[in-house]
Amino acid sequence: MKEIRRKLKAESEKSELPENSFGLSALSSPLRIGYDGKRAANNVTGLGNYSRSLIEHLATQFPANQYYVYTPKITEALKKHQLFLKDNVKLELPPKNSTSPIWRSVGVVLELIRNKVALYHGLNHEIPYGLKENGIKSIVTIHDLIFLVKPRYYKFFDRFIYKYKSRYACKHADRIIAISEQTKRDIIYFYKIDPAKIDVVYQSCDNQFKNLLGENEREFIRNKYKLPQNYLLNVGTVEERKNLLVIIEALPYIDSSYPLVVIGKETPYLKIIKKKIEALDLQKRVIFLKNIPFSDLPGIYQMASTFIYPSKYEGFGIPIIEALYGKVPVVAATGSCLEEAGGPGSRYITPTDSSALADAINTIIKSKEVSSLMAEEGLKYVQRFNADVVTKQMMDCYLKTLNE
Repeated sequence: MKEIRRKLKAESEKSELPENSFGLSALSSPLRIGYDGKRAANNVTGLGNYSRSLIEHLATQFPANQYYVYTPKITEALKKHQLFLKDNVKLELPPKNSTSPIWRSVGVVLELIRNKVALYHGLNHEIPYGLKENGIKSIVTIHDLIFLVKPRYYKFFDRFIYKYKSRYACKHADRIIAISEQTKRDIIYFYKIDPAKIDVVYQSCDNQFKNLLGENEREFIRNKYKLPQNYLLNVGTVEERKNLLVIIEALPYIDSSYPLVVIGKETPYLKIIKKKIEALDLQKRVIFLKNIPFSDLPGIYQMASTFIYPSKYEGFGIPIIEALYGKVPVVAATGSCLEEAGGPGSRYITPTDSSALADAINTIIKSKEVSSLMAEEGLKYVQRFNADVVTKQMMDCYLKTLNE
């Protein structure tokens, strides 16, 4: 830590900018807000989607402010993303002689001072060193602490780094954003943080999932991927924590006219899944789809009879709200935060109970009344995750932090 502070001081002296050079004017409107943009500028899924969506909605809903996105680099595919084309969003890259890790951890503070940024938001579990010393307020988003709750799913070195960065951020940030009540409870339990310091601000999903497709558009997608008339759907990385195995174990007890469609990044866990499929003679009842364009996903969701998400632990569960926006009944697992995402209209089973899972799915697919009621209740519930709602909550958090 002493070495990091020494480097920050040396960089500040080179800049010939006095400490707190932005002064109180940063608290007046318009605001200047900085972001850790590594994921926003380089990841095309997951945390990248979260980062881009949040900044874009803030920039649209609160256009008077200036939004600075700090990243060591940007992938070619995202250079023309609509976020980075907005007039009030500025992409900030490091000087050519900077090393990426040092710049993100220390050097970016100098850039924040130069840009007179009043508030910095670490979008993924970490913040740079030296923010408080330079009068810059900060917020960090903690998506989950699964590496502490379920450590066996992570390598030792990864756990060490994740814990070090997230614990530092939680201790030193002025406020913490938890993306679910479950994540808030985990932060309090593992890091002994005052609950008053933590705000729960849920996530939304891409607007594409909120637009119901017409019959012609759906049929085009159905023919494109040779999808059956009726099917069950699971979306998510094919890894042990996501728990695809329990769906496979339930499948023999589910109406055989409803095959399972699986979409997700493959990991070595797929070998276990395929071995179980073969053992249960289910080769013709499980369809793996690969390299699906993002624009086709909403249609695949909306044609599903039931969406199944039996993950053993999550920070929130974006795929659930993607399904609910598409008016698709959801069956998920208890034990983490999925009830928060799915609401009271969805069905829940313990992650290891394949029999209960089969019963829940059969109840839905055998009754149009049950299916329709779940779809309507789900669509009503999911409106609390609309972008305008969560964006307003985030801005309220920003203003509260600046006024504390």
